[in-house]
Amino acid sequence: MRKSTFLLGFLMLAAIVLGVVGAAIPDAALAQAGKRGIENVKGDVYRFQNSFHYAMLVETADGIVVTDPINAEAVAWLKAEVAKRFNKPVTHMVLSHHHGDHASGGEAWGDGLTVIAHEKAAEHIAAGKVTTATPTKTFADKMSFTTGGKTFELTYLGVGHSDDLIAVVVRPENVAFVVDAVSPRRVPYRDFPNTDIDKLIGQIKVVEGLDFEILAPGHGPISGPQDATDMRVYVEELKAAVLAELKAGKPVDDIVASVTMEKYKDWGSRDSWLELNVRGMARWLQEAGKVE
Repeated sequence: MRKSTFLLGFLMLAAIVLGVVGAAIPDAALAQAGKRGIENVKGDVYRFQNSFHYAMLVETADGIVVTDPINAEAVAWLKAEVAKRFNKPVTHMVLSHHHGDHASGGEAWGDGLTVIAHEKAAEHIAAGKVTTATPTKTFADKMSFTTGGKTFELTYLGVGHSDDLIAVVVRPENVAFVVDAVSPRRVPYRDFPNTDIDKLIGQIKVVEGLDFEILAPGHGPISGPQDATDMRVYVEELKAAVLAELKAGKPVDDIVASVTMEKYKDWGSRDSWLELNVRGMARWLQEAGKVE
């Protein structure tokens, strides 16, 4: 009986300790520890999954072109998979922007890569905002390069979600890699942290203006151009709904209850992030002086 009681007590204590430790681990750390895999998008274009984050890799006649490293552990896994599946060197890495959950760990690829990023991303990296490989080529608005029979068209999306975000379109597959500005059939991240909503809408419009057939996003399922439009419409409708309520003099808590965005009930993260979307939108509208 004493052994049973002791064992039960030990297990209960262990459960409590694990619960406390688990609660102390940031969501980002938990997300990065999850599923990894590679899926074919089209032709020689593939997508690498690291839990809730995705990057792109493209096989060319001369080697492999990769995008965001995500983190050093993800690079180590992907490096082994690339050697096993393709037996070709990684020749280029293109960074979508400098945010740590996408750009970290690029140095783990080693030396000799051509590392391409927007000029503002290079400034953020030089300032130590993220630990990754140092860009060897930068651009301001547009850049195109061809290697091993594949052409990569890079387009700056402007200021909005960060000030250095770019999109990548691969030819001839016509696959676009877009991070954070568009996440297909998922509501925007939490409360739009550090985001100018109008400029975010502008970034999405730039994506809509690109010529591509398949969207391979940094978050969410593979989709198509319509999902960029759907994301813009969601943000615009949310903005209009919250602004109308604010102009009517309603407090934010009441707006949270009334702005349900029912049309988007099947979108990912809606149940957990919609309230944050509403509160973030209300905060931005007030801070931007949009409420008369």
